[in-house]
Amino acid sequence: MMTLKRKEDGFTGLEAAIVLIAFIVVAAVFSYVMLGAGFFTTQKSQETIYSAIGQAATNMEVSGPVILKTGTDSKVAFANFTLILAAGGNPVDITKVVYTVSTQQGIRELDYGNVKDGLRWFNNNSNTLLERGEIIDVGISSGNGANLIEANLPFTIEVKPAVGASLPITRYAPLSFAANSIYEVY
Repeated sequence: MMTLKRKEDGFTGLEAAIVLIAFIVVAAVFSYVMLGAGFFTTQKSQETIYSAIGQAATNMEVSGPVILKTGTDSKVAFANFTLILAAGGNPVDITKVVYTVSTQQGIRELDYGNVKDGLRWFNNNSNTLLERGEIIDVGISSGNGANLIEANLPFTIEVKPAVGASLPITRYAPLSFAANSIYEVY
């Protein structure tokens, strides 16, 4: 009589190989998904850092001294300063810049409408963007806050573009003012 005997020794090795291959495939898919998520997160972090650097850095800088001009009454009639684009800075739309004149006597905030008559462009290409190679001279009149500047006291003119960090210009006024005079303040 014939008896049927099953020998499953070979199948056990084959089953183990199939299970091992399945584990490897699942691990490969899982690692691919994890690496993809990591790369995506790294890219988003990099974009955030570059955006923050662009907003934290100032795009403008002062070129030269601040000029104070007095009138016949020996009070400051004009405060002038020159702005240029900082190295590596993005162009700045001057119509969106806000100027703040602050002294111990008070604070005055000015927009483009307040200072547009006191702006003088050099090397301008007929737009309102301060770009590389261009220079803009900003003049703040006594009616717009220059009269707040008094002798022997500090004053700050803060230039705040729409994008990027503000540029504070802090100076000390001369010890005294004479009528119809010009003072360079560093």
